[in-house]
Amino acid sequence: MAKYPFEVIEPKWQKFWEERKTFRAVEDGAFAREKRRYVLDMFPYPSSQGLHIGHPEGYTATDIYCRYLRMNGYNVLHPMGFDSFGLPAENYAIKTGTHPAATTADNVNRFRAQIKTLGFSYDWDREVNTSEADYYRWTQWIFLKLFEKGLAYEAESPINFCPSCKTGLANEEVKDGLCERCGAKVTRKRIRQWNLKITAYAERLLSDLDGLDWPEPIKLMQKNWIGRSEGANVVFRVDMKGADPVSFEIYTTRPDTLFGVTYMVLSPEHPLVDRITTDAQRAAVAAYLDAAAKKSDLERTDLAREKTGVFSGAWAVNPVNGEKIPVWVADYVLISYGTGAIMAVPAHDERDFEFAHVFNLPVRLVVSPVPPGPGEDYSAPPETCSAAYGFSVNSARFSGLPTAEAKEAIIAWLEEQGAGKRAVNYKLRDWIFSRQRYWGEPIPLVHCEHCGRETGETVVPLPESALPLTLPDVESYAPTGTGESPLAAISEWVDTVCPRCGGKAKRETNTMPQWAGSCWYYLRYLDPHNTGAFAAKEKIDYWAPVDLYVGGQEHAVLHLLYARFWHKVLYDAGLVNTAEPFRRLVNQGMILGADNQKMSKSRGNVVNPDDVVREYGADALRVYIMFMGPLEVTKPWVATGITGVSRFLERLWAIGEKPLTDTADFPEAKALEKLLHKTIKKVSADTASLNFNTAISAMMVYSSELAKLPAAPRPLWEPLVKMASVYAPHLGEELWEKLGRRESVSAASWPGYDEERATDDAVTIVVQVNGKVREKFSAARGSAKADVEAAALALPGTQKWTGGRVIGKIITVPDKLVNIVLKS
Repeated sequence: MAKYPFEVIEPKWQKFWEERKTFRAVEDGAFAREKRRYVLDMFPYPSSQGLHIGHPEGYTATDIYCRYLRMNGYNVLHPMGFDSFGLPAENYAIKTGTHPAATTADNVNRFRAQIKTLGFSYDWDREVNTSEADYYRWTQWIFLKLFEKGLAYEAESPINFCPSCKTGLANEEVKDGLCERCGAKVTRKRIRQWNLKITAYAERLLSDLDGLDWPEPIKLMQKNWIGRSEGANVVFRVDMKGADPVSFEIYTTRPDTLFGVTYMVLSPEHPLVDRITTDAQRAAVAAYLDAAAKKSDLERTDLAREKTGVFSGAWAVNPVNGEKIPVWVADYVLISYGTGAIMAVPAHDERDFEFAHVFNLPVRLVVSPVPPGPGEDYSAPPETCSAAYGFSVNSARFSGLPTAEAKEAIIAWLEEQGAGKRAVNYKLRDWIFSRQRYWGEPIPLVHCEHCGRETGETVVPLPESALPLTLPDVESYAPTGTGESPLAAISEWVDTVCPRCGGKAKRETNTMPQWAGSCWYYLRYLDPHNTGAFAAKEKIDYWAPVDLYVGGQEHAVLHLLYARFWHKVLYDAGLVNTAEPFRRLVNQGMILGADNQKMSKSRGNVVNPDDVVREYGADALRVYIMFMGPLEVTKPWVATGITGVSRFLERLWAIGEKPLTDTADFPEAKALEKLLHKTIKKVSADTASLNFNTAISAMMVYSSELAKLPAAPRPLWEPLVKMASVYAPHLGEELWEKLGRRESVSAASWPGYDEERATDDAVTIVVQVNGKVREKFSAARGSAKADVEAAALALPGTQKWTGGRVIGKIITVPDKLVNIVLKS
């Protein structure tokens, strides 16, 4: 079989597409809204390693889909860009002195070249790069909108801190107590931070998930991260004789267990700890606070870890019964969740139960699994704890109520007494938006002491005319580790003039996190060269929102949640046309090494896409990645598999080398024509539904039959070339040209099929006796009901199970089933 010259064909057509801007998207009003599609890949961070094999998987899937849509009359926007701010380039700069911008530019150029060798139909005129000033000008502009709306605020707070990266980390960037980027153990540090008030959108971020066509596991992950719960805020007064009244509020989902509270816990960072700690306990509490500050949130909340704590010396008063209960300080309570204080009910909470046993604190049962009987004694402490619902006991007038009723009754009583109120809480915390690094977007704010004295507002936003605020050149890129970025050492950049009063001011020296640029990049693609807005309204209205978004599951919480938050802010400001940015989300599965392990250099199982392209060609790589299995599942790379795919492409090439005829005057033509229509139907449906592996299989079967002919009949060959072109576009273009076509195959119409000829003449009828399968037989499609039933009754298997029995009725499903029901 002839080996097709991919090394010549592929560069030829890549040059053709680029010179003619074949895939340039234009806002053409002739296309109705339902005939427009915005298909998006999660853009890559341009690392020094270049593309890995996972990148082409998602990119190939969207490219096939976009090519299919264009051939079906759709106007398609399919852009690509680069998420180019990030720690790796800065860490390389620290080691070598190379400016991160230079490193990033080199990496972007390499990525772009690699992507182009794979024949993806991107509109490269719309390329964006998040580290370029004309892009991050609008990232800064959106930040100012957040600031104007009170959604950006400054606070000194405890954060996750990476001692290796020397920067703060969001909760989402900490995995198993380690920095997601470098693997170092994360500690806690109090530093000045900018935060974004994502919690203000918690309810909408949660409820709007229901209307999205996203994988259910991804929606569940976001729901769990947001963590909505209903309960009550309850106020506990601290018993401090001779001092001003002090109280603190706790949130609980189980107000029905208030009578079971035997101690209270404040987090080590709670502002009341110092105030209520007695002199006798002050040294012990101080030592405990110091130890807790060295632990990450994950360590502190690890259920397997033995609980630690210290008694503050103070006592609180339970509002439901007036009982005095000790106030402890313990690191298993986080200041970042709820109010940073809890009521402890050890009989009905596992962590409280363990803590109570370590420190010999009382355990009081207040929920029974069964309704309490008259005179039953529940005073004995339980040997185990249970958080299950049941019936209140030891709870005064609320005893005997089922849990749900007890919760409602106690909340009503608390509100009557002014001791508490109904509340909704979320696990979601505000987004720590500061990074103490150089290679990120400068935050467009200044600090002005004069304005602070005059107006009480020391933070002043830059005017839009001052954007972009660009990064200065620096001699050292190393973070200080003290809470300030390298920018803080550049006085000629830091010292500036206040845009409000004209006095002396200092620039904000924290930079934005890498997530900032990726929060809105899908909008910049709509109008990437606009200097007056992040995107013109008419272009947003033409394309938005994204119809299909494809990327890895690892972005389920971070990127997707942040992007949805920013989008909703822009929506509320009337700047975008929908409340959600991404209609449909598809996560491609991971490609494993041949050993069924995750690819890594240490395992020696990494597949370099450049090597595959060099040996087999880009089309072979594309087709094999799609042929490996369903897009969403994880699958291993099998080297022999790409050899088989390569043979399929060589077969197509060989058919194209045969004499071309305008008619199909061969004995096999009728059967092949029927197979062609079945193939078009199958490939059409499977490509539209992203089931690419089965579409490829159908084309393989048809091509094998077509290859048996001595010539290539145009009516039987041309439709296959069109279908194959969306999967193997370089080969498709070459074969199309050999068919005498002058325009790109991407401009051709997708082949149609005749439903009658795409349907099998014969069908398999299943025969059941009393609902159990006993026989099968073949019949002509559309056979009369009486004929099908007679044939079913005459079968040996049917007679075996019906002989001597009386038939009550026969249920027939045309072309599928005959069910014989016997009288009992």
